[in-house]
Amino acid sequence: MGEFELIRHYFAAAACARAGGDVVLGIGDDCALLNIPAGEQLAVSTDTLVAGVHFPDSCDAALLAQRALAVSTSDLAAMGATPIGFTLALTLPAADSTWLAAFAGGLEIMAARCNMRLIGGDTTRGPLSMTLTVFGRVPSGQALLRSGAHVGDLLCVGGPLGAAAGALPLVLGEQQDIGEDALALLDSYWSPQPQLELGQALRGKATAALDISDGLLADCGHIAAASGVRLCIEEQRVPLSEALVQWIGQERAMQCGLTGGDDYVLAFTLPTDELPGLQADGWPVQVIGRVEPGDGVCLLDAGGNTLAVGKQGYNHFSA
Repeated sequence: MGEFELIRHYFAAAACARAGGDVVLGIGDDCALLNIPAGEQLAVSTDTLVAGVHFPDSCDAALLAQRALAVSTSDLAAMGATPIGFTLALTLPAADSTWLAAFAGGLEIMAARCNMRLIGGDTTRGPLSMTLTVFGRVPSGQALLRSGAHVGDLLCVGGPLGAAAGALPLVLGEQQDIGEDALALLDSYWSPQPQLELGQALRGKATAALDISDGLLADCGHIAAASGVRLCIEEQRVPLSEALVQWIGQERAMQCGLTGGDDYVLAFTLPTDELPGLQADGWPVQVIGRVEPGDGVCLLDAGGNTLAVGKQGYNHFSA
């Protein structure tokens, strides 16, 4: 099967590749055409996933596609953007029809969940990897940035942490278990749900935000650096996945929640007077700390004492 036949058969014919909404023209021409409403800005983010680095060399193609698109779309959630579409540049060792059908099916599932349209891309031959670029729109001046946290703000997260990091031994085949807790952890790893609606609800309310990809401590460090403040996290208030605590115990689960990453849950700073309204509306806002003068991130125990922090999160180029 040639490159263009592959694109037509597995991707251009997919339901998520049809024009509509903000997509005027998708796959089939030299460029896609997007409509951006007056008074809105385009939000764009790119992620690359490489076999053996971001996912095992041998894994389920449908689950891989779901994870790849979810991880990329989560960046739109972090900015408070409404999704428009995405491009996919896919590098394949060979045109395996069984693998491609499963991958395209998984992509369709996550595209529907996130209301995303496939608007273009490329296919090449080589070691398995994929690069996704996602596009969204946000009212001008209302994008959530990392640089707006103020002293006195609350530090919050949008849900339980640690499940995906706890699933890694299962993903890598180091442990074999298909119990209920294990299945819940695997679902968190392979099919994270970007918090798009929460991100949009935080527009005009949160002062800074991002999605947790490299670990809570590491990612909060990005907000602290961009905003010129210190974020203090109270360890006992960090919400953890119940399945994870059942799986490995409280202590190890806390380590996953603080440094494991791959949660794709929003972390954000919030003025205290915005909290009651968001909670009354049912949004999953959980306070885990506060913003103080200073720099960096500190971790506090139940008595308010500073805990020593070693590794803060994942870094591709750390020693």
